[in-house]
Amino acid sequence: MKVSISYPPLESEKGIPLLGQNRQFQWFSEPTYIYPMVPAYAATLLKENGYDVLWDDAIAEGFTYTQWLERIRKEKPDIIAIETKTPVIKRHWKIIDDLKRLATGNWPLVTVLIGDHVTALPEESMLNSQIDFVLTGGDYDFLLLNLCKQLTARNSQPATGLAPGIWYRDAGTIKNSGRYELNNDLNSLPYIDRELTKWKLYSEKNGNYKYLPGTYTMAARDCWWGRCSFCSWTTIFPGAKYRTRTPEKMLDEVGMLVEKYGVREIMDDSGTFPVGEWLMGFCNGMIKRGYNKRVKIDCNMRFGILGEEEYKMMAKAGFRFILFGLESANQKTLDRIDKNLNVKKIAEGVKFAKEAGLDPHITVMMGYPWETKDDARKTIELAQYLFKCGYIDTLQATIVIPYPGTPLFDECKKNGWLLTEDWDRYDMREPIMSSPISGNDIKELTQMLYKSFISPHFFIRKVLAIRGADDFRFFWRAGKKIVGHLADFSHRKSAKQCYK
Repeated sequence: MKVSISYPPLESEKGIPLLGQNRQFQWFSEPTYIYPMVPAYAATLLKENGYDVLWDDAIAEGFTYTQWLERIRKEKPDIIAIETKTPVIKRHWKIIDDLKRLATGNWPLVTVLIGDHVTALPEESMLNSQIDFVLTGGDYDFLLLNLCKQLTARNSQPATGLAPGIWYRDAGTIKNSGRYELNNDLNSLPYIDRELTKWKLYSEKNGNYKYLPGTYTMAARDCWWGRCSFCSWTTIFPGAKYRTRTPEKMLDEVGMLVEKYGVREIMDDSGTFPVGEWLMGFCNGMIKRGYNKRVKIDCNMRFGILGEEEYKMMAKAGFRFILFGLESANQKTLDRIDKNLNVKKIAEGVKFAKEAGLDPHITVMMGYPWETKDDARKTIELAQYLFKCGYIDTLQATIVIPYPGTPLFDECKKNGWLLTEDWDRYDMREPIMSSPISGNDIKELTQMLYKSFISPHFFIRKVLAIRGADDFRFFWRAGKKIVGHLADFSHRKSAKQCYK
């Protein structure tokens, strides 16, 4: 049986879709490709269990839709699994129907959808397309293997041995195997087959990497807090189900990536990197094995969790880039989105990380339905202050989108804040929630966030920090990314103005 893990081309004048392994969807003018870790585990699991696997990321490979369909026609996979998200779900419905028309005669193609949107609304896709199976929850690597085994055993018919979390059709009736469970042991997973999953496609075009080539790991699924009301991955990975691989497994993988592939920087894509004894054990292992001198580690972290000594230990162990979700400088907003963050701790947290020798990065969002323009300006002012003081090095700004399945979406429905439920428009090109601020003003404020680093202090520090070719090339790539982000949020790409 041949199984294709596919990312079909999504041709659009809006740009390149940031889709795979991503919690917040955007179209990018300057492409970024994130290594899709869970699908990569799925591909590796399937191969180890004897399946013929096709890694088919036509987005990262730059295929046209026509070229992609021709590849699928030639390869004739028995199963195609596609990761989807809210802003492209309608496109994927059409693609699935195109595939069904393509697979005629003796080619009984089975189609599968995975991801946070179909976890929130599984029946919707069954009703609006010819999809055969929907896998819900975040462990769709384990689920896809289970499905393939059942289809192999039962001659491509739904079987009673399906694991919980799978939706399917049976004699024209939509059925499911129960609520998904997140009880799989991550330590039972094999190391990702990097050649099979074409890791080099994702090794350079990623703004996080300073040292190339870079790649991803995933120490945990997903965030041990896991309650932020806007995060689409709380749909598939609620915080109560947080699981980790052992520090030893992670260290062995780091060693393999360094020795076998010459990787110089690793971004760990856990929603929040493990802390406590796990973190200290990993750091000590990095130092003991000497990996801290050969590779840089990047990760996601929460404010207010680590102190000065822990950040120093991370820097000693080879950590470089630390991503913090700031989201807003207004305490009422942080409380409302259940961020569990005191705004007074923000500057202290990034200061500790920076003084330890790390490169802090913050993520910020604009367009909350309860924030005024003055509230938004407070967030911009905080970002400007953090840049001026040298506490942060980079920033990502987005428009907040209420994805189906999240508490924020439910709050919007309850309060009548949604301006549309046309999923195509949930792509950050416009506000989706009513707001005291116009749509154009929200985009301007988002652009202002990207410009918040501009000051003589910032440029002097960056120039003085250049020590070699890697620093210079990173500075150049970062500049291109900023220009691209400014274009992404320009008025020319705005769809509609939205007023409260």
